[in-house]
Amino acid sequence: MGLLSYLTGLTFPRGVHPPGLKDDTRELPIRRMAFAPRMVLPLDQHFGPAARALVAKNQEVVRGEPIAEAVDDDSVPIHSPVTGTVEGIELMPTARGPKAEAIILRAAPGDSQHVRWVKPQDLAKCSARELIEAIQQAGIVGQGGAAFPTHRKLRVPDKYPVDTLVINGCECEPYLTADHRIMLEYGQDVIAGIRLAMRAVRAEQAIIGVEDDKPEAIAALREHIKADDAISVVEVRSKYPQGSEKMLIKALLDREVPSGCFPYQIGVVVNNIGTMAQIGQLLPRGQGLIERVITVAGPGVEKPGNYIVPIGTPLRYLLESVGYPKDDPSRIILGGPMMGSTVAALDVPVTKSISGVIVLPEGSELDPAPRIQPCIRCGDCVDVCPVGLNPADLARLAAARQYEVMEDEYNLNDCFECGCCSFVCPSNIPLVQYFRIAKSLNRERMS
Repeated sequence: MGLLSYLTGLTFPRGVHPPGLKDDTRELPIRRMAFAPRMVLPLDQHFGPAARALVAKNQEVVRGEPIAEAVDDDSVPIHSPVTGTVEGIELMPTARGPKAEAIILRAAPGDSQHVRWVKPQDLAKCSARELIEAIQQAGIVGQGGAAFPTHRKLRVPDKYPVDTLVINGCECEPYLTADHRIMLEYGQDVIAGIRLAMRAVRAEQAIIGVEDDKPEAIAALREHIKADDAISVVEVRSKYPQGSEKMLIKALLDREVPSGCFPYQIGVVVNNIGTMAQIGQLLPRGQGLIERVITVAGPGVEKPGNYIVPIGTPLRYLLESVGYPKDDPSRIILGGPMMGSTVAALDVPVTKSISGVIVLPEGSELDPAPRIQPCIRCGDCVDVCPVGLNPADLARLAAARQYEVMEDEYNLNDCFECGCCSFVCPSNIPLVQYFRIAKSLNRERMS
């Protein structure tokens, strides 16, 4: 990063600068992973009501075929990632802990990765409503990790006109480089998806925010933008969590999303770069979301890289494919090390929301020290919180089980669990975990 960029670059207040740790994968082209013999498709792998199975035991399916349907407007369908046979519909382990209903598929031996179920459509004739319906039918959810149904994000209430579509190409989490490779290798799909999303929300312009440590990605995207396009690529400073919705809006547009509000209420819709690539790839083909690009990295991986992984691939199969030793005691993180979650077992499948699989042996960089010490009231967590909360006070209230006070008086729900506070805490206090528990208990209280 040049001095001028550091001094004048677009950014937001506070935040942290964790080590990037991206060198092992950022220069490697995306590779395709083989099918696992057995695939597990949870029906609730998106935010919202679980999908409803359309298949039965012993039924034959082909790659791309719908195997579960959306139950309402907050749900999305699921498509078969393989050609094969339905082995059953059972309760299976999930990364969140509790078992969930899932469709289990046995892949046909030796079958190709050709998609057999497609329904090409003429998107030029589609209205905004029809585009949003097509996105839902494709089963597309946010590729940044939250798995929020993309069609719901693009369906903005009429009383809130949207003028700007913001695209997050920052990828500020350590280790993760999937979005970087997508921008380099699938820039045409990204721009095509952005044009469709702009039509869906009726935005006047689109701005792609990319951190300034990715000059190759910035150049690659600009090659696909026409002179008369209302699409621009803007450099933002490399800082975590630059890719968060509110932070990116502040950096690019100098607008602030009020507490308790959504970006569309200030005329903005934000989407991830990978989501745009999926829209650009899948909608013209009339194809469902059956695979995604995932970064597999960390000191515990022999063959790190970015892989196109079929949805439903068991984590054990994925890790064995990249040289992860059996019975290794390393910590496995789904997502990035700042906001991701650890898994205790390798029987869980890859779902639509997983952007990375990081393997951290004990004692490696970014693997937290196990011993928790008392808070020393240093204030470091306050200095870095990007939304201006006081994590130390929230932690004190959590210890006293005053969860309602945390929500009502200390703006707990403004926390988006970025992990900045935990990262800088010299006492190794798992602050984010405390806040997640508090939010969960408050939701249970209100239900």
